[in-house]
Amino acid sequence: MSRFLLIGPPGAGKGTQAALLANAYSIPAISTGDIFRANVKNETELGLKVKSIMDRGEYVPDSLTNELIRDRLSQADAEAGFLLDGYPRTNDQVNELDDILVSQHRILDAVILLVADTDELVRRLLKRAQEQGRADDTEDVIRHRQNVYLEQTQPLIEIYSARDLVVEIDGLGQVGEVTERILNALTARGLSPAL
Repeated sequence: MSRFLLIGPPGAGKGTQAALLANAYSIPAISTGDIFRANVKNETELGLKVKSIMDRGEYVPDSLTNELIRDRLSQADAEAGFLLDGYPRTNDQVNELDDILVSQHRILDAVILLVADTDELVRRLLKRAQEQGRADDTEDVIRHRQNVYLEQTQPLIEIYSARDLVVEIDGLGQVGEVTERILNALTARGLSPAL
């Protein structure tokens, strides 16, 4: 059983690494964005609440995000472990995840922190914006997102560092190189993949 969090700045390749790691450990990759979209698409009670909030252009409150995560982590495929991407983002969400894990008699195994040079990430995201025709993704907007990420996640990194859970990984390089760094670091902590 492996339970991981994946944290990293925009453009660090979290989505790509989440899918590869979930496959290597035979656990579901759980993204809050994906959960929101699935609940909205399936018109669940939670999905209808989320949709009305998102339609107003507001942030989904912690209470609702926590409810969605609690529900998702109670599903059968998450019993053998999970990889969370995009959650927790606040101290309240950290506390909620702690409560969920305690109620399931589980622990978090590692927090994978992808680190990368901001200027390199900005270059990468500007290139992606150009390729995908995202005119709104200007350098100022991208740098602002990087700053927001740092402000929001620094307290979380401090919490998990104090618990000796953070595994810091250089997120730059070829996809396979980054995956190998992560797998080697986790294996060194006694968390070998299911392969």
